[in-house]
Amino acid sequence: MAKTLVVNGIHNYTSPEEYVPPKSEAVRKHLEWFMDQKLGLMMHWAPGCQLGTYESWPLSDGDGIWSQEDMTWADIETCKQQYWDANKTFNPVKFDPEGWAVLAAECGFKYLLFTTKHHDGFCMYDTKATDYKITASSCPFHTHKDADVVGALFREFHKQGLGISVYFSKPDWHSEYYWPPQFGTAPDRNVSYNISEHPDLWEKFVQFTHRQIRELCTDYGKIDVLWLDGGWVRPDNLGQDIRLGEIVEEIRSSSQPHLIVSDRTCGGEYENFITPEKTVPDQALTVPWETCTTVGKTFSFHYTDTFKSGHQLVLLLLDVVSKGGNLALNVAPQPDGALPAPAVRSLRDLGSWLKIFGDGLYGTRICAPYFSDRLFYTCKKDSIYAFFTYDEIPFLPDRITLSVRNTVRKVTCMRTGMQVRFRQNGDTVAIFPENIPLGGAFYAEGFCITTD
Repeated sequence: MAKTLVVNGIHNYTSPEEYVPPKSEAVRKHLEWFMDQKLGLMMHWAPGCQLGTYESWPLSDGDGIWSQEDMTWADIETCKQQYWDANKTFNPVKFDPEGWAVLAAECGFKYLLFTTKHHDGFCMYDTKATDYKITASSCPFHTHKDADVVGALFREFHKQGLGISVYFSKPDWHSEYYWPPQFGTAPDRNVSYNISEHPDLWEKFVQFTHRQIRELCTDYGKIDVLWLDGGWVRPDNLGQDIRLGEIVEEIRSSSQPHLIVSDRTCGGEYENFITPEKTVPDQALTVPWETCTTVGKTFSFHYTDTFKSGHQLVLLLLDVVSKGGNLALNVAPQPDGALPAPAVRSLRDLGSWLKIFGDGLYGTRICAPYFSDRLFYTCKKDSIYAFFTYDEIPFLPDRITLSVRNTVRKVTCMRTGMQVRFRQNGDTVAIFPENIPLGGAFYAEGFCITTD
């Protein structure tokens, strides 16, 4: 278990000093592949989006007071029941898995991180473990040809050559084995009974959880990452031991030997990368990590949401990658199955920038001094990449001073392909971009520095 958590962002996250590398060579190799990808499309989507409120959290009184503030159309118990019953009206007829996958590829995303089940327990796939699912007859969408939303998305993202990361909530507030109705209203997010007094109930929950994880990792082709949320479900918290190692090793030994697991905030051998949420670490990290954050204000769909611009997304991505991380960028689909148009515009702006400068991000690693002022650095093989960030109006100074430890042979503007005049003095390299024409919103200029 992790002993130290970094207090930052929405969730505290495991301290890099506590990181435990995977034992498996296949997992370590695949983790290197994963850290090459840099940009993932994250999606939180479930029937509750029809209410335009936060996902799951309004159901937990002990934790969800902040998330219940926008549930004002009725008393809170009525609102919660309407949330539970949202599956009965969920019919996202504009769902377009092929279009989503093509858009992701065009915008420079390299993998999908999709919420197969959040804490509310609703499954966006055809699980056999519960009827609280997208393919059940109680859900109007069950007659759609792509009613198994997870299956449709994984199929189309695989066709585009993109990776798959499975978001799965360990707690399940709809499960009769986690919040059994005979014990009354659950006081908070945790299991609502004493596990030592009811070990049979807990064992049923463990087997239920294993069954669902097994389904996701055996029925839908290659899975690159099992991304587990609900870090409070762990052995040292009320004895909530789902015996994760059993199911992970079963899957690795039978069908997915490369499977990366991120048991968020729990530490140990099954947190193969750490996951800051809605924050970026202050410094570059030497361990694998991925930050998850949003294009809008929240992970869930809100009717009044506003969205980050393409410019903001470029700067965010540079901040993350220069510090050695991946960016999982969340877009919440609408209740009708379409993606919010303002968010799509921002993604396309990001994608246009990546088409020109992506070579300086994908497959790179950290490079001292990592970042300074308006500069962000990355490197691979014999190339160092330096990105100079613009304000809203692009402007290049006559001279940009870089820190480069190796002997520089040439400097090339990535956008124009032109060589840039430079002068090196020890570890300092001055470049003179006087021949680079400006035009359009480039957000950041990239320079490829070839070294000995």
